[in-house]
Parts: sequence; structure tokens; C-alpha cells
Amino acid sequence: MNRELITKTEDFLKQKFDSGLYLSEHPDAKAYRLEHTYRVANIGRQIAREEGFDETEMVIACLLHDVSYCEEFGEEGWLEHGRRAAAIARPFLETLGLAEDRINDICYGIAIHVDDKADFEGERTAFALSVGDADNIDRFDVYRIHEGLEAEDFIHKSYEDKLDYTVKRLTRLKELREMPMGTATAERLWKERLDFYISFCEKLESQLRSSYSILD
Repeated sequence: MNRELITKTEDFLKQKFDSGLYLSEHPDAKAYRLEHTYRVANIGRQIAREEGFDETEMVIACLLHDVSYCEEFGEEGWLEHGRRAAAIARPFLETLGLAEDRINDICYGIAIHVDDKADFEGERTAFALSVGDADNIDRFDVYRIHEGLEAEDFIHKSYEDKLDYTVKRLTRLKELREMPMGTATAERLWKERLDFYISFCEKLESQLRSSYSILD
């Protein structure tokens, strides 16, 4: 892996995050976005290593996949953040000396990672799909279990609402488990994460049901 190019990318990302008004005013959000980005980059590197992709290019793509968070966007604008990230990333990538076709593959992966749409021509290669796969894998890993419960203020919900949330979450996770991935490695990692999350929710449901009555 080319450490020099990775370091340049890290510096660029941090500079963009540091200059963003919203992230500057919300240090917790900036810390979370950077932590998430590093987790995605490490997942992407694992996929690249096992699938034979260029690890440097995959790490760079994953480091830049959310660089558009340096900008402010509303709820609707969130859908555009992959395409905006690709637009921000491209001029920087051109300074790294990468081949044009590799820059386009990296940018295409970044652009489509939110809603599978880009605003420029590209190909849904296994490499490009892996950027979104790495992002999704992190979104359903251990940290997000905690984050999701905290965001829902789960501990302060009524018993009925806790049970309702858990049952609905469990149903959704079982649906998501079958979502296709771009590579065999990503599919394995995805199912491992989803199986853990499903097991957690099944145990949580069981514990909740045993909290208010004697079970038959």
C-alpha cells in the first residue's frame, strides 16, 4: 500500500472537514464522521486484499466517500452527498498521479454509494460497488447497534414501545441480510455483521418478553 498517497488523502480529508462550517460548529459530528470514515476505509482494505483490488486505491476511495460532509446540506441534500463527494474528490485525485480510468472508477464508486446513481458516465465494477459495500457493512456493525438505541432513546421508552421497536428492527434486519453485495468478501462480511445484529435483537426481544410476566 502506498503510504504517501494515503497520508496525502488523510490530510486532504481532514483539511476539508476542518474548513466545513457545520462540522466546525459540531465537533461531535466531525469526530463521528472521521471515525466512520476510517472504519469504512479499513473494511474496504480488507475487501480489496481478499478480492485482489488495489488496496491503495480502495482506501483512498473509502477515505473520500463522505468528504462532502464538509458542506452543509439539508435532509433532501443528503441523497446527493455521494455525487458531491465525487465532485470534490476528483480534482484532488488528479494531483496524485493516478491513471484517468482509475480516478473515474474511484469517483464512480463514491458517487453511487448512497443511492446507486451517478451524474457522470461510469461502470458498476466490483471495485466501485465495494465502496458502498464497505459503508453499509460499517452501518450495521457493533457501533451502530449502540448508536441506534441511543438515537431512539431506547432506555426511556415504555415496555410496549421497546418491544415494538425491537420486533420491527428484527424484521428489517432479516430483509436487509439478503441485500446483494458486489463481491464474495463483502457478502461474507455483511452476513457476519447482520447475523450478529439479528442475534442481538432476538436476545433483546426474549429478554423484554421475560421482563413482565412468567413465560409459558
